[in-house]
Formats: sequence, structure tokens, C-alpha cells
Amino acid sequence: MTTATLPAQPSFLKKKLFLGVTISSVLIVAIMGLSFALHMYNIESIGDANSYYTAAVKSMLQSWSNFFFVAAEPGGSVTVDKPPLGLWIEAVFAYFLGVSGFSVSLPNILAGVFSVPLLYAMIKKYAGELAGLVAAFVMAFTPVFVATNRNNTMDGLLVFFLLLAAWAFIKATESGKMRWLLLGAFIVGLGFNIKMMQAFLPLPAFYALYFFGSKTGWLRKMINLGIATILLIAVSLSWAIVVDLVPAESRPYIGSSENNTVMELIIGHNGLSRLESGGGQGGPQNGGTPPSVPSTGAVPNQPAQPQQDTRQGPSQDAIAACANSTQGAACSFTMPNRTINGTCITPPNMDVLACAPQGMTPQQNGQAQNGGPDGQGPQQGQGGTPFNQETGEPGILRFFTQPLSKQMSWLLPFALISVLLALFGSRIKLPIESGVHKALVLWGGWLLTCVVFFSMVSGIFHSYYAIMLAPALGAMVGIGFAQLWLWSADKKWVGAVLAVSAALTIGFQYFAVTEYNEFSWWMIGSGILLGLGILLMFVQKRAAYVTVLAAMLLIPIYWTVMTVVSSADQNLPTAYAGTTQQTGPDRAREQSGSNTNTELLAYLEANTQGVEYLVAVPSSQQGSSLVIASGRPVLYMGGFGGQDEVVDAQDLDAMVKNGELLYVLYGGERGRKEDITAWLKNSCFVIQQFSDVSTQSQDRDGQGQSLYMCQ
Repeated sequence: MTTATLPAQPSFLKKKLFLGVTISSVLIVAIMGLSFALHMYNIESIGDANSYYTAAVKSMLQSWSNFFFVAAEPGGSVTVDKPPLGLWIEAVFAYFLGVSGFSVSLPNILAGVFSVPLLYAMIKKYAGELAGLVAAFVMAFTPVFVATNRNNTMDGLLVFFLLLAAWAFIKATESGKMRWLLLGAFIVGLGFNIKMMQAFLPLPAFYALYFFGSKTGWLRKMINLGIATILLIAVSLSWAIVVDLVPAESRPYIGSSENNTVMELIIGHNGLSRLESGGGQGGPQNGGTPPSVPSTGAVPNQPAQPQQDTRQGPSQDAIAACANSTQGAACSFTMPNRTINGTCITPPNMDVLACAPQGMTPQQNGQAQNGGPDGQGPQQGQGGTPFNQETGEPGILRFFTQPLSKQMSWLLPFALISVLLALFGSRIKLPIESGVHKALVLWGGWLLTCVVFFSMVSGIFHSYYAIMLAPALGAMVGIGFAQLWLWSADKKWVGAVLAVSAALTIGFQYFAVTEYNEFSWWMIGSGILLGLGILLMFVQKRAAYVTVLAAMLLIPIYWTVMTVVSSADQNLPTAYAGTTQQTGPDRAREQSGSNTNTELLAYLEANTQGVEYLVAVPSSQQGSSLVIASGRPVLYMGGFGGQDEVVDAQDLDAMVKNGELLYVLYGGERGRKEDITAWLKNSCFVIQQFSDVSTQSQDRDGQGQSLYMCQ
């Protein structure tokens, strides 16, 4: 597609300032600068970030074996339940900068910043500079985009790799050369080795762009796509095949798999369990819990297993949240890594009110039917969707209602309207010739695929997965706005379309902020700007369009800024939750940094000199903070969530006899295994000083574990 066929662009964007630099170039650099500032502000508040991954990076730097297999702890007992590439990249940064929440999050931060010019360049090619600038700005100020990049979950890196793949598919479409198609497939395969099947979500849009947009013959295109698919599969499964060919006794246990293989991990925990409740390893056996689930048990900043929690009583925070309230009143309280919004109810066998999370249905007498008001909500197998506290229930309104709407939906109404605008942007021909239709196939296809998929899945779905929609959302907003700008030159009705679209979008924004108890008087400013823009339609159309765009951007910009300002040691990255998040001015900040039980750690370090393992613990939930603090091997007996068969009682007995292990921290109800419990009772004794402890000093909910000495 040549520059001459691009939509008419605002002339001032092409004006050269100095040395051939245009205003549009200066603006994109400015957006990058703003993006970097957003990502870096208050960065110390992320603490250890997702400490499960941070501990893994620390482990990976201790041996090449740990690095290759992505060992979750230095002893190499079990792997992280994710593929290696994202963590390999984070480990390289940590090697030079030291292991910290910031160093392991920095690759995602840089990926977020450099995604801005990459998206701009691709949108500019098909829809012009104005569309590219708007798209880049919208993506940069999407709350979940910033929140997720300020964390060491690998989704930010994945999005960057997928943008690179989109660029390669565009090159393949325009040039017709096979090498670009193969490069795109290769990059998507690399993305698979960051977050597995999540990388395939935009693949239908990539393939459709090449198939319908390239001028290569139809049969040749099908053959080329077949060859590219073979390469894609080969790259995607390369690490998995190598690992599975290594004898089990010569490598770590594959975390969260049912049969100690990566292939089963791909199909089960990271495959079927993402689609529906109870599917694969994510079902009842493993609690459907990936490594980034917030812990309401033993360790703040650690993944948890809601389905395994058998506690019936509410926490003191849940009770305090309703101390001065009435039955049915709205309430909220802050847990170590998230805020719980809910309703005041009377828990079973109690005569006080407590805050029950949203989604928990009270009985007629006001008592909770499912679980206790401690942040767990409905449990899997009891009619609730896993993690509905983060993402709500499946359905067409999932992205338009809390708790998911705050992540990236602020401009979603306008983006969806833009899909229709782009459809009528030019006459349809095959192969596709118009830039707007190629952009629609790529970015509209990406957006709609993700919206439909995430709206319908009932399995493991965390709210930060919504970052997958951020590039396509920005793209469609930019394309739609630029299309209306182009049409405004000779179509009088276009102004009305923009005004109605903006009104619907701003109306949704008002509804959303009200859901999060955040509506403020100044937000009326977006409505005032919209009204001013409508009046300017009769005087100065260009100024009117800019004013209307500003009206739609006002609240999303605020929400993104508040996401950064209010962020505090979030194991699970998420957008700002509204005023209900601020239940205590310093509560969130006091969770920052390491909360490791220093007394327990000092005792273990002093008494395990010459012993390979510092301690054995039920799962990474209790162990990752100890790994970060000490750098010592910590045996995750049950892997990430306590259910993996990493070791049994016989293995532990052998390790003790070989002098590899001396102490075991065990107890409570979560992840208990009868053989280990019996072995501890018969072969070990409790250290009375630590007969009822947590691995973290500020943990109030993880008591009940005891430290055993085994000889």
C-alpha cells in the first residue's frame, strides 16, 4: 500500500520542525516519554512483584540446569508451571541488576514503552498518522496495560512479541514474500514459549490478514500458511519436547502437571483448565490455580488455592468492615494483595456482621451460602466460576460490568462502533486492497477474538489477561476516529455519528465509575467537553473533533494515573479499584517489601549449615519468600499449589537419612497429605518455638503450621 492511498491526514502532523523531524514524530516520542513515566512512577510500591516468579528467577541464576528447566526454587525440585522464555529474559536482567521486584519487572516495562512506536508504525501504514497517534496514546493510557507491565507476570512481554509478529504478517501481506510469513510464525512460536496457548489468540487475525490481503494466488497462500503452521508448531513445542525427553530423575518435576510432562501441562493446566471450570489440571485436583493467584492463606504475595481453603469463619478485617453497618450494606476491606468489595451479611453460627465478597449469595436470613467472608467467594464445584472476584461470570456483559470493566473497557464502546465504521470505510474487494479493511481484519479481528473468548471462558481467567486487548483496542479507537475525521470533509452526518458514539462511551464511563464508587464532580467535565465539541461542530470541525476525543479520554487517563498512584505490592497486577480501595491510608504501603518471618529464617539459617535444603514446605506459597530472602534451596513438596507429587514421605525419609534435609514446615488444612503427616508424626518432633507459625511476619491468616526437626 502506498502513501498516496492513505486517508487524508491533518496537514500539521506532517510539518517538519528541524532536521526533517515531523510533528507526528515528536508526538510519538512524547507519548513514549509519558508511558515510561507512568510505568516508573511509584515503582518501589511493587515490592517483590509476583514473588513466585521472582523466587524462580533467583533460583535460575544459581545453575544452568535451573535456568534451562525454569526451576521454581534453587534445589531444582519442581519447575514453574509456565514456559521458559519470559523468565529467561527476566533472569538476564536480574543477572546484571540483581534480583528484585523492579529488575524482574523491567523487561515488561520496556516492552510496554517500545510497544508504543511499534503500534503507531503499523496503524500509520494502513490508516495514517492521526490513527496511529490516537492508537498509541490509547494503548499507553489503558489501565491494565500499565498495571501488568509494572509486574513480572510475562503478559507484557507476550503482547510485545505479538506486536512484532503482527508487523511480520503485515510485511508478508504487502510483499508476498515467504520469509516474512515464516518470521511471523516463528515469533508467535516464541510467544507460545512465554505464556503458551494465550499467544495463539490473535493468530486467526494474523492468518486472515495474509490470506485475504496478500496478492499471492489462493492455493499458494494456503500452502504457505500450512508451511508456516508447521514452523509455528515446531517452535512452540521445541522446549517442551526437549524437556520431556530428559528422564524424570534427571530434571525437576514439571509443576502443575498430572504426569510430570510439559505436554500434559500444555493441554491440562495451561490449556483445558483455562476454557472451562474443572478442565484439566486446573480442576478440583489442583484448584484451578495458576501461580499468580492472590493468597488469602499463609503468604501474602503468593498464589493460593481458593478451592482448598476449608476455613469457615471470616477474618477480623471482614468483621471490622461492617462494624458500623447494617445488613445488606456495601462494604470493603483490604487484604495483603487485593481489596475485597462486598456486602455485609451474618456468617453462619455468628451474631455479628461481616463483609462477604461480591458473588457470594446470602441466604434469606442474611447468612452466606458459600464459604466464609474472607475473600474466597463461591468455590469451584459449588456453582461459582473460578476467580469471579477478578473477572465476574461469563457472558456478553462481562467486560462492561465490575469487576472486569475497570481494566480496559473505558473506550470499548467506541472501539466496537469503530469496527462497523471501518467496515464501511471502503468498497470490499478480494484480495483486500484498502488499508482500512486490512486494518479491520488485523486489529478488529484481534479485538473481537479476545472479547468473545474472554467473555465466554469459565475456567482460569485473571483480570490482567485483559492486557491482550489493549493494542487492538487502541488500534480500533484510532482507526475509527481517523475514519470519521476523513469523512467529515464532505459528509455532514459524520459529526452526529461521532457525537452519538462519544455520548455512548462517556455514558458507559459514568456507569463504570459509579460501580466502583468513584464518581466525582469533576468527571462531569467529560460531558461538558462533549457538549463543547458538539457546539464547535458548527464553527470549527477540527477543533470539535479534538475536543470530543479529549472528552472520551478524560476518565481513562485518570483511571490509569490512579492505577499507578494507588499500586501497592500487587502480586496480581490490576487496575485501580475505586475509592473502596482506600480503606486505610497506609495499609497498602505497609505491605510493600519483604514480610518474611525473620525469626524463623534466622533459626533455619543458623541450624542448617552444611544441609542442602533450608526447609521443606507444602508449596511455593510458603516457600518463595524464604527463597527470595535467603537464596537457599527450599523444597516445595507439593509444587506451586500443594497438590503436585514432587516428593512423598518415602522421599523425605531418604533425604533426611542422606543429610539433605533437616527441617519440615507443615500443618494447617491446605494441601495436607496423609503419608507426609503420618511420617512427620512418627519420625520427627516439633520445635516448640515454632509450633504455630507463618513464613511471613505480618500474616494473620496462615497460622497453624509447625516446624518439625527430622533426624
